[in-house]
Amino acid sequence: MSIGIGTRGEPVTPVNPAGTTTVDIAALLERGRTLSTPVLKAAVDRLAPPMDTVAAYHFGWIDAEGRPADGDGGKAVRPALALLSAEAAGATPETGVPGAVAVELVHNFSLLHDDLMDGDEQRRHRDTVWKVHGPAQAILVGDALFALANEVLLEIGTVEAGRATRRLTTATRKLIDGQAQDISFEHRERVTVEECLEMEGNKTGALLACAVSIGAVLGGADDRTADTLEAYGYHLGLAFQAVDDLLGIWGDPSATGKQTWSDLRQRKKSLPVVAALAAGGPASEQLGELLAADAKSNDFDSFSEAEFATRAALIEEAGGREWTSQEARRQHAVAIEALDGVDMPHQVRAQLTALADFVVVRKR
Repeated sequence: MSIGIGTRGEPVTPVNPAGTTTVDIAALLERGRTLSTPVLKAAVDRLAPPMDTVAAYHFGWIDAEGRPADGDGGKAVRPALALLSAEAAGATPETGVPGAVAVELVHNFSLLHDDLMDGDEQRRHRDTVWKVHGPAQAILVGDALFALANEVLLEIGTVEAGRATRRLTTATRKLIDGQAQDISFEHRERVTVEECLEMEGNKTGALLACAVSIGAVLGGADDRTADTLEAYGYHLGLAFQAVDDLLGIWGDPSATGKQTWSDLRQRKKSLPVVAALAAGGPASEQLGELLAADAKSNDFDSFSEAEFATRAALIEEAGGREWTSQEARRQHAVAIEALDGVDMPHQVRAQLTALADFVVVRKR
């Protein structure tokens, strides 16, 4: 299995014992984008200036000068999952649109804040919001997007909307917990694999779990169905994050939109790093010594490319890269197995399976 950057336009044949339905992933993602974007734009338009234009820049709708742009707004996996979630409960995909928009707003709230906290200057191949508009606007717009997410759901005014909002706020709290854990790990010499998985389950798994249950809840699904769908989303999130961790070290900057060795530059204790440190052996020990010295270094920001390349090579030699690749596959398998707990249309199951394949089996 090759793990790398995702592409669009390639049909995926899911590993599905019940059939071999071919799913057009590009069309599935485009449906989520097409149905949710007008509602997303309408929500952003409620923001007071200049927050509305700052948010529009972040979403790729305008450039830094305010001119219309056709920027990369991300893969739109979460909106696609929210629409499929509604269909899994027997509702129309349109039923899941408010949920898709709410989850996307929370996701982008987290990106705005994460970019600032991590010092990331590039996202989706252009300058991040804090770099262009300043840290204050990044914080304010992020807060505003979180508030909008709850508005979009609660204004539906149904019991189901209240249930959906409760799930979204719980997922958001876990997401914030995960970010706090991630930051704290940067200042520790050692983090266990279990701690790293817990952090990534909070930071990434919780919101994907919400995305794949929120449409079902809006469609009237009971808690058992929603919880089962969340299990699929949670483990899919762990698989998704494992792939991102690989890209954070070995990803091609032209595809990721970030610097080479991005996570190493930020001293992140991501899965490949943690797994390598836990492996034992000469490469693991040498890596541990280097990272311990890095934590005390005053000139870390001036490290050369060769120094980061050395650390990446040690992680790979110690087995961190292969372990993370295997973990992505394991979490993918657990996610697919969870789908057996929900009685849903065969086509919807095939699409959820194909989306999971897309997340983990992403071509270079």
